This record gives sequence, C-alpha cells and structure tokens, in this order.
Amino acid sequence: MKLWQKLGVPAVVVGVMSAGIPQLAHAQAAIKIDGSSTVFPISEAYAEEFQIQKRGKVRVTVGVSGTGGGFKKFCRGETDMANASRPISKEEMEACRKAGIKYIEMPVAFDALTVVVNPQNTWVKTMTVADLKKMWEPAAQGRVGTWKQVRAEYPADKLMLFGPGADSGTFDYFTEAVMGKAKSSRGDYTASEDDNTLVQGVENNKNAIGYFGFAYYAAHKDKMRAVSIDGGKGPVAPSVENVINGTYSPLSRPLFVYVKEASMGRAEVREFVQFMMTQGADLVSEVGYVPLPKNAYALAWKHFNDKKLGTVFGGVPQVGITIDQLLSMEAKL
Repeated sequence: MKLWQKLGVPAVVVGVMSAGIPQLAHAQAAIKIDGSSTVFPISEAYAEEFQIQKRGKVRVTVGVSGTGGGFKKFCRGETDMANASRPISKEEMEACRKAGIKYIEMPVAFDALTVVVNPQNTWVKTMTVADLKKMWEPAAQGRVGTWKQVRAEYPADKLMLFGPGADSGTFDYFTEAVMGKAKSSRGDYTASEDDNTLVQGVENNKNAIGYFGFAYYAAHKDKMRAVSIDGGKGPVAPSVENVINGTYSPLSRPLFVYVKEASMGRAEVREFVQFMMTQGADLVSEVGYVPLPKNAYALAWKHFNDKKLGTVFGGVPQVGITIDQLLSMEAKL
C-alpha cells in the first residue's frame, strides 16, 4: 500500500506526487488519465512504477473526476485514458460517437464494493440488500433519519450517511445493485467524489455508514468495520476470496481503463498499456483489489493489438457479474 493511501492524502494529480522521478530538461512524452476514484489507486501504482522504469522520459498524470466526470473529459478528447468503476453508458457512448472518439475497453481488476460502519457501532453485524435500500432509496429522504427506522432492534440514534457523488461510477453501480436503477438515491447524505473524505466521515462518526471501493477499506480497516451483505443467500463478507469465488454478490464488480484509439499509436501509450497488461497484476493486489487471471490480461493485450474497439456491455449496466462471466464476454469481442 502506498504511503499516501495509508495517510489518507487526498487523491490529486499523480504526476507531481511520484517521488524519485527526475524532471529532465528535454520535453517529456505525456499520458493523461482521469476518472474513477475507485480505480485511481491502481492507475497511481501503474503510473509511479512505469515512470520509474522510463527514467523520467514519460510523465503520466492521473486525475480524479469520478467515472462520469472522467468520461466527459475522455469524450471531449481531453485525455488519453478514462478510469471507470462501471462500463461506459449509452449516453457516454453517444457523446464519444458524436465527438469522433473511438476507444478500447480494458478490464484491469475486480472490486468488492464495501459497506462500512464506525468501529463503535455495536448493533450492525450484517445487512440485507433490502436494509440498504430502505436507508438509501429516494423515498427515505426526510423519512428515514435514525437507525431504528431501518430495523426495530437498532438504536434510535441519528443515521449518518456517507457516499460517492453523482459523477461516481460507484454511486451508479451501488444504486443499480440496491435500488434497481442507476442514480436512484436519496440526496440528503454527505457526498464526495474523493473516497478519502468518505473514509474520514465514517472514521469520525459513531453513527456513520458509507460505501466505497475495497481498497479504501483495506487501507483503513483498523479504523472502520466492513459489513457482511446478504444478497439472498446469506451474509457474505467483502474479501478477495469471496470476489474470486463469486459469492460476494451483488456488490462485486469489474474495474476498467478505456484507451482512446487516437492515442493507441503513440509509443508511450502502447508501452504503458503493455506494462499494465504484463506487469500490473501485482500492483492491483498491492493496492487492495483483485487482479484478473493472467489469460484475461493476455486477451486484453491481444484486443489492443488487434484494435478490437468498443465495449462488450453495449451501454447496459451489469450487476453481480463474476470474473468468469466477464472473461466469457470479453472472449466474444
């Protein structure tokens, strides 16, 4: 785990954070990435290691605008790559089409979207998807304000909700999985595109509950507690093992990097993608996510070389997809 993650340093631009990389007098090749805060730790690790290997000849910057914000920049042609914690949507596909932006979809990892509470919370051990819906659905706004209103056996303490903002792919995925419709959520909660802000909110409030990517929980698990989720077959804890065996459902999900076709021919972009697909699995594990099998990265690298453009999802949300199901879909591209 990187030091900035352990300390909770806000996610900003990686290009200026990567220590030990000399700034040379000659012009550097540059790769611009933006998007998901969930995928940020992965791209940060990729960028840091790749820049070291290139000895300052390439500068990789990674911004955090959320998945939706990242796609807006990507479809305007402002970035070379978009980090995404969900597949590209129909609206985003159309925006890219109108702008003449073509792309390749590259799965890089799996995540256990994690629901967390403060360690002082003694009443929540497990929750059902129905419980989550009861506290997060639009109808809960102004009506469900205490823990007791979620379950009768809970205390009458104030319910404090922390979650991603509307530009977040995590927000889209969670609302799709829990409410059955993306972006269907109450609005009276503490929202942020920066997961570190959500982490601090849960850490500092006894009555808090929040959700974000597994890596942010893993980096702060001594200061918060993950909730086991019952998706209909009994409570399952978020973990690497339960993502791999497919039992952590419906909050297990793939993570992506989208690469712009116009950038694919540049040597530095090609080398960076090759690095991601051939050396990136250990870095995925290091930051707390689940790496894909080796054959998945080999297939994605082949798709890159064969210019297999587009998405296997067709702009339609896929909730509860397993690693095996993703691989089967990618193989048909």
